[in-house]
Amino acid sequence: MGQCGLISSKTVLVFLNLIFWAAAGILCYVGAYVFVTYDDYEHFFEDVYTLIPGVIIIAAGTLLFIIGLIGCCATIRESRCGLATFVVILLLVFVTEVVVVVLGYIYRAKVEDEVDNTIANVFNQYNGTSPDSASRAIDYVQRQLHCCGIHNYSEWENTPWFSETKNNSVPLSCCRSYVFNCTGSMNKPEDLYSEGCEALVVEKLQEIMMYVIWAALAFATIQLLGMLCACIVLCRRTRDPAYELLITGGTYA
Repeated sequence: MGQCGLISSKTVLVFLNLIFWAAAGILCYVGAYVFVTYDDYEHFFEDVYTLIPGVIIIAAGTLLFIIGLIGCCATIRESRCGLATFVVILLLVFVTEVVVVVLGYIYRAKVEDEVDNTIANVFNQYNGTSPDSASRAIDYVQRQLHCCGIHNYSEWENTPWFSETKNNSVPLSCCRSYVFNCTGSMNKPEDLYSEGCEALVVEKLQEIMMYVIWAALAFATIQLLGMLCACIVLCRRTRDPAYELLITGGTYA
């Protein structure tokens, strides 16, 4: 019965190591997604704290790939030292992912205040010139999130850009995607996105943080199972003298 449990644990452990390799790629992808998204929304943040979970999760993904390699070799060869190293590193990654979850929840709560403090300033920097970084950021957000202005399109009237152009229109990025020949005129509000950008930017960034949190939680759970199976194999390898003799080519009476 014990031998059956050992074989089952080894089989599950080898299978989990293959999952760890896949998980490593997914974690690195999630971390890279955080970086790419931050690049699109960086003007709405004063600090780069959003990148911290992304950095940590990429590091965890890299370690997870190494763990998968160590785990496979240690399990197949039934190496006591290899399995012990596997468990220790897996525990470190598990702790790291718990830290990611905690930071994710903390920063997710801070997103709304951060965006609220900066978004008005970004809109005031808009000058309609494509090479300008603030203008690019506003146009990108309005097109991607289908929004216009901070809370609604009428708030463009309070910006320096609106006062300078004097044509009673908003940027073309406020035009609904299905409307042809849209000029951004405020005289045709039906052609413009009616929802403001602030709430949607907050929702988007909080959604990204949730991706990080759920990814970290999912793979932390898998790692717990991996540590359990590794401990079963390690304990069996250490405590069973009959198993020890058979492995070393001895005899057992």
